[in-house]
Amino acid sequence: MISVKHIKKRYASFEALKGLSFDIQDGEIVGLLGPNGAGKTTTIKILTGFLQPDEGEVVVNGQNVIDQTAKAQAEIGYLPENAPLYPELSVQDYLEMIADIREIPAKDKKTYLRDAVTATALTDRLNTPIGQLSKGYRQRVGLAQAILHKPKLLILDEPTVGLDPTQLLEIRSLIKHLSERATILFSSHILPEVEALCDRAIILMNGSLRADARLSDLANSANAVVTFERETEARDKLAGLESAQYVEMLTTEPGYRVIGKPGSDLCPQIFRLAKEHNWPLRELRHEVRTLETVFNDLANSHVEEVPVEEVSA
Repeated sequence: MISVKHIKKRYASFEALKGLSFDIQDGEIVGLLGPNGAGKTTTIKILTGFLQPDEGEVVVNGQNVIDQTAKAQAEIGYLPENAPLYPELSVQDYLEMIADIREIPAKDKKTYLRDAVTATALTDRLNTPIGQLSKGYRQRVGLAQAILHKPKLLILDEPTVGLDPTQLLEIRSLIKHLSERATILFSSHILPEVEALCDRAIILMNGSLRADARLSDLANSANAVVTFERETEARDKLAGLESAQYVEMLTTEPGYRVIGKPGSDLCPQIFRLAKEHNWPLRELRHEVRTLETVFNDLANSHVEEVPVEEVSA
C-alpha cells in the first residue's frame, strides 16, 4: 500500500529526513512514532503530497506521489492533527462540501455520505453546527471527511489528542472499525494508544528509522531483570558478562536491569554468577518490553548505534 524509498528532506541547514525507507502492506494498522523533531510531520506531508522530498520515491497503492500527486491523493484519506472544520457549517453541509471537493459523482453522493455518517455515528448530529459539537464529535466529523471518498489508505495525525477518556475509547473503537476497510497509518505521541490500536510500529529519531517491527516482536527482549533481598554490589560483575551491553540500577527495589546483546540469553549467565558469589537472589526474569521501554532504549545514548534490524531481537 505504501512504499517509501530513501527519502531525504532538508530545511536550510536542518536535515529533517535522512534517507528514510519503509513499506506498509494492505490492511495493516501502523503506528508512526518519534519525539518532537524526529521527522513524523515531514514524512506525513510527503506521503500526502503536500511536500516534495529532495530525494527518494513514494508510492501509494501503485501511484507515485511525486509524479502523480492528484492520483495518489485520491487514494488517501487524511485527518491532520487540527482537522480543517468550519464551525458555522452543519455536519451535513460540511460533508456535502467535501464530497464536491472530492468530485464524488452526483449519483453516488448520497450513498457515500450515508456510509461515512453511519460509520462515524453522526446520524443524529447532521443538522448541528460543527462549532456546537464536543471535541469527540468534531473528531468524528474529521474522520468522516477522511473516509468520505472510500480511500484505500487512512493517514491519521494525533487523532485522539485532547480527548477525555470516554471520547478516547469511542474514537479508538471507531478507528478499529475503519481498519476493516482501509490500511491505516497512525501518528501519535501517546504510546499506550499505539499499543491499543496498532499491529506494528515505525519509530523515527533525528530523521532516521530506528525501529520497524510488529509490536509482538518488539516485546521480545534479550534483556534481563534481577532483584535481590538486599542491596548487593553486583553491577560491575553483571556488566562484565560477555552477553551484557550495559547495566542499569533499579529505582524501586534492590536490583538491576541488564541490557543484553541481540540474540543472547542472560538469565542462565546471571544465575551462575549469583550462585558463584552467593548473592541473595529474589527474582530473575527476562524483561518483557512495552513500547515505552523500547522508545526509551532507543533514546538512550548507550544504544545510539544499535542497528534497526536488531531492535526487535
